[in-house]
Amino acid sequence: MQVKTVPTRPFDGQLPGTSGLRKKVAVFQQPGYLENFVQSVFDVLPDLPGSTLVLGGDGRFHNDAAVQTILRMAAANGVARVIVGRGGLLSTPAASELIRKSGALGGLILSASHNPGGPDGDFGIKYNISNGGPAPEKVTEAIHRRTQTIDRYLTVESADIDLQRDGATPLGTMAVEVVDPVASYARLMQQLFDFERLRALLTRPGFRLCFDAMHAVTGPYAHAILEGQLGAPAGSVINGTPLPDFGGGHPDPNPTYADQLIGRMFAADAPDFGAASDGDGDRNMIVGRRFIVTPSDSLAVLAANATLVPGYAAGLKGVARSMPTSGAVDRVAQALGIPCHETPTGWKFFGNLLDAGMATLCGEESAGTGSDHVREKDGLWAVLFWLNILAVRGQSVEQIVREHWQRHGRNVYSRHDYEGVDAGIARQIVADLRDALPTLPGRTVAGLKIARADDFGYTDTVDGSVSRGQGLRVFFDDGARIVLRLSGTGTEGATLRLYLERFEPDAARHGIETQAALQPLIDAAEALTGLKARSGRQQPDVIT
Repeated sequence: MQVKTVPTRPFDGQLPGTSGLRKKVAVFQQPGYLENFVQSVFDVLPDLPGSTLVLGGDGRFHNDAAVQTILRMAAANGVARVIVGRGGLLSTPAASELIRKSGALGGLILSASHNPGGPDGDFGIKYNISNGGPAPEKVTEAIHRRTQTIDRYLTVESADIDLQRDGATPLGTMAVEVVDPVASYARLMQQLFDFERLRALLTRPGFRLCFDAMHAVTGPYAHAILEGQLGAPAGSVINGTPLPDFGGGHPDPNPTYADQLIGRMFAADAPDFGAASDGDGDRNMIVGRRFIVTPSDSLAVLAANATLVPGYAAGLKGVARSMPTSGAVDRVAQALGIPCHETPTGWKFFGNLLDAGMATLCGEESAGTGSDHVREKDGLWAVLFWLNILAVRGQSVEQIVREHWQRHGRNVYSRHDYEGVDAGIARQIVADLRDALPTLPGRTVAGLKIARADDFGYTDTVDGSVSRGQGLRVFFDDGARIVLRLSGTGTEGATLRLYLERFEPDAARHGIETQAALQPLIDAAEALTGLKARSGRQQPDVIT
C-alpha cells in the first residue's frame, strides 16, 4: 500500500498549546484540519515507527469518520498496531487503562468531554502518553510548534476498516486490532472493588439505583458492569445508548444538565443511589435520595473511607486536589497523617504525583475523581467506590456525608459558571482583578476583611516545571476564599468560573442551605469584580 504525501498549510496560530484541541464539528470537517493536528503529534514522537497506539472516543458526531482518518495516517507513518474500541468507542479512563496494559506508546482520544455534540456541536482530540495520562507540557509545546510549521501530512488510500467486528485487520503493514471497549476496564474494576458485596447490595430487595449515562460513552460500561455483572435490575441505567448528539442533551454531570436524574432522585419514590457521568466517562456526580454530593465532598469521603475498599485497604500514600477544589480533603489528609498536594487544574499534574508514588487519590472540583489505577479521572470508578462504601457501612449517601461533616467539619462550597461570556469582557474582568490583587489585603468588602490575595502558581514537585497564572484567589480573615478563573473548555465565548468556600465547624449549622451560607462571599465577589453587571448576567448559567 502506497504512502501518500498531502500538502497542507500550518494552523493560523490559534491552536492552544495543550494536549487537546476542541472546536466546532464544522472546523474539524475542514480539509486538513484534523490531519494537521494528528500529523503534528506523529512528527514529534521519535519512537512512533513500529509502535502500538490506542484509539477511540466518546461516539459523538464525527467520531467514526475521524477514527478512519487517523487509522490511515497511522499506517502511513509506520505505526505497527492500533488498538481500537469496537465501534470506535472508548471512555477516556478505559483508553488510559488500555494504554498502560498494552505497553502502548500512547493514544489518541476523540472527545470534547462534557461539551454538547451533534453536527452543530463540538469535537475534540488529545494525545495521552505511555503512562496513560495527558501529555506533559514539553510534549504539548512541541506539538503546538509543529502545527505552526507543518506543510504536509501522510496517509494511505484504503476502504474503511470494519470497526464492529472484534479481531485484527491489516491496513498496509499495520494491524488494526478491534477490541471490546469494556472488557479490560471491567477486569480492572473487579480487582479494585468487592464485586460480591456490590452484587449483594444491588440485588437486595428494596435497594434501587439510577445511573444516568446521558447518552454518552459510559452507557455500555454501566450496562455491562452495573446491570450485567452486578445484577442491578434492567432499567437501573438510563440514557445508556451512546448517540452522536447525546440525545440533544448536554453531557455534563451536574444538577443543571442531569435534570432527569435529579428529578428522579428528588421524587417522592426516589431511588437510594443516583449517579451520572459525562461525554467521555471521566467525570461523575453522586446523588443520594434528595441529597446532592458536591465533587469536593465526594473526594473527601472517598479518602476518609478508602480502607473499606479492597483496592485501597492498605491505606493511601497521599491525596491531591486541584487548587479550586475545596479544602475538605485537606482535613481528611491531616486526620490520616498523609500528604495533601494542591495543584493547578489539569490531570497531568496529578499524573506526575501518581507516577512518583506520592498520591493515591486525586480530585478536581469539576466532578473529576480518580486514583493510581489509571492516569485519568474516572466517572464509573467513582460510582463503584461509593457503592462499595455504601455496601460496607450500610448507610445512605446522606448519612455518610453528614457523619463526615460531624467528624471533619463542613467546607461549604459552590462553583458558579458564567458561560458564553464575551471573551473580551471576560478577559478584562480577570485582568482588572489581577491588577487589583496587591491592593486588596486589609480592605473590607461586603463586610468581609481581606487577609491576602494572589494569582496561584505551582512548581511541580516531580519534574520542576513551573505553572503561573492558574487562578486569582482572595482570602478573608475567617479563612473563607473566592477564586476566579477563565476556563478554556468551551468553544464559543468564554466561561468565567467563580469558586466560593467557607468552613463551618459547628455541626448545628451543617444543614444550612449552601447558597445562603455563601451569600456574603457572593456579594464580596460581585463588589470586587462586577462580574454580573459587566457580563450582563443576573445569575450564573450553572451552579455546582
